[in-house]
Amino acid sequence: MSTATAHTGAHSVVEPSRWIKLLSGGVVILYALITILPLVWIFMTGFKTPPDSISYPPKIVFEPSLEGYVNLFTTRTRQTPEYMQQLPPPETWWDELVRSRDMVIAGPSRFGERFMNSVIIGFGSTFLSVFLGTLAAYAFSRFKVPLKDDLMFFILSTRMMPPIAVAIPIFLMYRMVGLSDTHLGMILLYTAVNVSLAVWLLKGFIDEIPREYEEAALIDGYTRLQAFIKVVLPQMATGIAATAIFCLIFSWNEYAFALLLTSGTAQTAPPFIPTIIGEGGLDWPAVAAGATLFLIPIVVFTIVLRKHLLRGITFGAVRK
Repeated sequence: MSTATAHTGAHSVVEPSRWIKLLSGGVVILYALITILPLVWIFMTGFKTPPDSISYPPKIVFEPSLEGYVNLFTTRTRQTPEYMQQLPPPETWWDELVRSRDMVIAGPSRFGERFMNSVIIGFGSTFLSVFLGTLAAYAFSRFKVPLKDDLMFFILSTRMMPPIAVAIPIFLMYRMVGLSDTHLGMILLYTAVNVSLAVWLLKGFIDEIPREYEEAALIDGYTRLQAFIKVVLPQMATGIAATAIFCLIFSWNEYAFALLLTSGTAQTAPPFIPTIIGEGGLDWPAVAAGATLFLIPIVVFTIVLRKHLLRGITFGAVRK
């Protein structure tokens, strides 16, 4: 009886047919193509000339140009033909490219500064969010905290309101304490927003780690801190990596707070890129070039941690 039951149970799982697998794969590929199409178009626009970028119908086949990247990193001024004739021959290819438009390079643009601000604020707030979230999640998971459920809900509730709802009070507070348009102010703000997500994600990972491991370490003479560092942290590395990616994506792409609270010193790339002005309006190749370069760090960071991200997302899906 038991053998028959086991045999029946072993064959109770029905494998999907070949056509179902092909259909599922086709849907996934189609969704991936539709999703990546805007990114490919942005990448292509970065290598177009300004006339090609606004041509109708849109040009798919075009002669590549680095004018968008040159315009992104430089500030140019238009000069008269007489002035252009008096200039010495161009020393670099980008000088020659700019002069072909009857302009000269007046100096570097501020994109490099804005990009570095994004790096400092994005990675700084991500580190603080994950660090504080790990400590808080460990406390909620391992200790008897009074009103634990209420506190966890309160932490999560900070993510429920739209940023614009608290933008004006934060602007007034930052102006009073001198944190407006500062790196520290933006790091603290993004940390406060991200720490709730970090606590909820990391608590789930820590809950899945058996307490017996820590108890064995404590019996061996480890302190609570040593057990946490040497036993718990290595096992939750995937969770930390996944949480860091989600926190960085928010800090890296955030627009509303950066637009309202920064204007010069600490302005990040998202509110700066749409303000790139060319002849007669937006310089779309320069905007596309800035968007392409802005995507690279987050893509590289995600690729480096992709294995941890996949394991982190599926961690705890099957409970014992």
